[in-house]
Amino acid sequence: MRAHGDHDMGHTVAGWTGSTIAILGFTVAGAALVLGSAAGLWAGGALTALGAVAAWLLHLAGRGKPTGPRPPHLRHWRTPDPAGRHGHPDCLGCRLAGRRPVTTGTAGAAEATGPAAAPSAVPAGQRVHADA
Repeated sequence: MRAHGDHDMGHTVAGWTGSTIAILGFTVAGAALVLGSAAGLWAGGALTALGAVAAWLLHLAGRGKPTGPRPPHLRHWRTPDPAGRHGHPDCLGCRLAGRRPVTTGTAGAAEATGPAAAPSAVPAGQRVHADA
């Protein structure tokens, strides 16, 4: 049994990389603050921002995770996210990158027909990506 039982802690390559770079940035900024170096403060701030950008880019490359818990077979931190390159529903990072997964069986059908559309062949609660 694992230390946290069956809880998905969200450990991913994107998360570990972004966190490591951000911690390094905070360390540089803290040392610069103690030493009185304005250039070091700027460098630490830039490293911290770089950590956020690196985590976002790795998430978009499929090395992150969708919102919410993952199935147990996808929880190892080095397991790539199979849907990561197409975009996740309810994911701000994917929306900022222009990835908008379609939630119905056909692209654009919900917008064209409105909420009174005929039932889809997709089971309730399951989302289908436009590229699938």
